[in-house]
Amino acid sequence: MLDDLNDKIYEAAFVPDLWPEVLEGINSVSASVGGAVFLFADEQPVRGRTVPLLQELLSEFLLGDTLQFSTAVSRMCAVQPASFVDVEGFLTAEEIENDPIRVRLRALGIGAHTCTAIPMPSGELAIFVFQRKLGGGRYDAASFDVLDSLRPAMARASLIAARLGLERAKGTVAVMTAMGLPAAILSSRGYVLAANTLFESMGSIFLPVAFGGMAIADADANRLFQQAVLAARGETEPSVRSIPVPAAADRSPLILHVLPLRRSAHEIFSGADILVAATAVNASSMVPSPTLLTGLFDLTPAEARLASALSQGRTLMEAAASANITVKTGRTYLERIFAKTGTRQQSQLVALLKGTEPFR
Repeated sequence: MLDDLNDKIYEAAFVPDLWPEVLEGINSVSASVGGAVFLFADEQPVRGRTVPLLQELLSEFLLGDTLQFSTAVSRMCAVQPASFVDVEGFLTAEEIENDPIRVRLRALGIGAHTCTAIPMPSGELAIFVFQRKLGGGRYDAASFDVLDSLRPAMARASLIAARLGLERAKGTVAVMTAMGLPAAILSSRGYVLAANTLFESMGSIFLPVAFGGMAIADADANRLFQQAVLAARGETEPSVRSIPVPAAADRSPLILHVLPLRRSAHEIFSGADILVAATAVNASSMVPSPTLLTGLFDLTPAEARLASALSQGRTLMEAAASANITVKTGRTYLERIFAKTGTRQQSQLVALLKGTEPFR
């Protein structure tokens, strides 16, 4: 069920008219009745898709100024939760009662909300919101686990949807141009079928191999990339699909995103099976937020909190204490973080993370 939903999420990135169906599918596994995705970007109007129940209301919100006067929306945009959270926990009873959006939703029988924010390295912000029936109780840990398991697919799909402006993809060349990111499409065997000029200009990073295949010059990043290709064609369990490529003398770090092209997306790209897109990050001494790390490296919220603490120069014992976990659990999380980021030592991890921040 969840594997099928993941595929549909990736498909909706290129066929936005499928978002209502995808959101309904997520409703069914999270005991929700309402759901929406919103895309925020500088100097652009808010864009969004929702389930049929809320379509008329969404259209009204997007055309008017109700969203900007909503306490819940402004609070979630400010907090940018790195996982799905209970929105009620961030609002007072009075704020819930008087929020203009919540007033309208209660009239439709909508009650408790959950939300996550996905800030993208390219500067956009995606917010996914799901709602339960009025009187149906608040979201519980089991529901959050299900939603968080789908969040990595939501993140990569949002990156593409934001670049395409929630418009249906028209074909290979148009999509590659509209994305404004280095991108290539691959066959199921990893052979490059087409690439845009931004991708082709990065010959020091993406290396051609025999029979039209590709590899990444950095060995650790290439190992993760080849695993992602195998997973995209179904030969292994889904693995890391957002891969860090460390900085070099002539460039900043990159994050390489691997998206499987399913159903309609497969046809849009003339039978291609995999889309590879790169997003740049700027070298910085700043400590990256847990929210950004979950979007970049598929870290769970708990792993991201630990990684963020380590990037502040804390020892594993100190970082574990700040995350309210035992040192033993911290070591387990650290091993998972190493696997997902292609690093082997804590010093390598910190160097990678301290070169990671959103770019505009």
